[in-house]
Amino acid sequence: MRRALFATATFISLAVAGQSALAADAPYIDDRSNAEAVIRSLYSAISRHEFARAWDYFGDTKPAKDFNSFVKGYDGTDTVEVKTGGVSEDGAAGSIYYSVPVAIRATAKDGNENVFAGCYTLRQINASIQEPPFRAIFIDKGALKPSKADFEDAVPASCGEGPPPPKKDAALEQANKAFAATYGDQCDKDLSAQEPDIFSIHYKDKDAAASDPESETRLFHFACSAAAYNENSIYYMSDDVLGVRQLQFAEPEMDIRYENNDSDGKLLGMTIVGFQTSGWATNSDYDEETKTITTFNKWRGIGDASSSGTYLFRNGDFSLVQYDVDASYDGEENPQTVVDYNTAP
Repeated sequence: MRRALFATATFISLAVAGQSALAADAPYIDDRSNAEAVIRSLYSAISRHEFARAWDYFGDTKPAKDFNSFVKGYDGTDTVEVKTGGVSEDGAAGSIYYSVPVAIRATAKDGNENVFAGCYTLRQINASIQEPPFRAIFIDKGALKPSKADFEDAVPASCGEGPPPPKKDAALEQANKAFAATYGDQCDKDLSAQEPDIFSIHYKDKDAAASDPESETRLFHFACSAAAYNENSIYYMSDDVLGVRQLQFAEPEMDIRYENNDSDGKLLGMTIVGFQTSGWATNSDYDEETKTITTFNKWRGIGDASSSGTYLFRNGDFSLVQYDVDASYDGEENPQTVVDYNTAP
């Protein structure tokens, strides 16, 4: 087992001097599913001034001599931000110990900002050997010290001895946060909780010289919702130039005319009247070989009326190259191509 990190009351007191955000604005997070989540839950409780909850995330080794001293340590606190680094772990005698590199930026009510950095050690006791009352993962020890580094760079590379853990996937983390913030309340929770499919697209830009290295764009595919016959997904892209952004899908707006203005009647014609974009991809799939995303939107369950798009990756982005529409509710699949840019450069 790695050497435990011992916290002093002084370090904790310094750290907590600026860790709370405005209680009315801070989100409620109480997640003990992993070590990083416990740390974020701790600062959620502090930011909301729910100090009894914050106190409970610690084990027998508390961050102050008593609860009142713990609470008093937050006098003058206004806001706090927290970042965590790569988590490492060690198993010993029925427990797993986790080391979490942490940095916080504390802002006092007078506007002064201070950065603190250090490590927390958390302990998870094997649930199968516990007896009531059950003890979830908890903070065993912690030490934060003032840091002269900028907040963005203050998270320690590792905690304790041994090689540093793998670097966090910043692009994936940003995509996850963007997806949760934008679609967390709109997607099926069991689907949105799944890890996204991740693809790396290597290519040569059209203006690149033969000696230039390949560029890379990463594609993140998030499952969102599943209905009777359509499944909806969200895509994010990331590269070194534009960072992480949501992929938007261009679609034609159609004027569809039926005999007697009845969709069950004869299809008289279809005309494109404009274009729009959508962040939703229905029944979609990414083909790594052709570097295309395809969508297929069934207008009803049997699929005899539908729309489908093909989006080709080139020059760092996806663009619409073909769009088919089957607007006849006739029991057969007979789509018509209304957009064909397959010959575009």
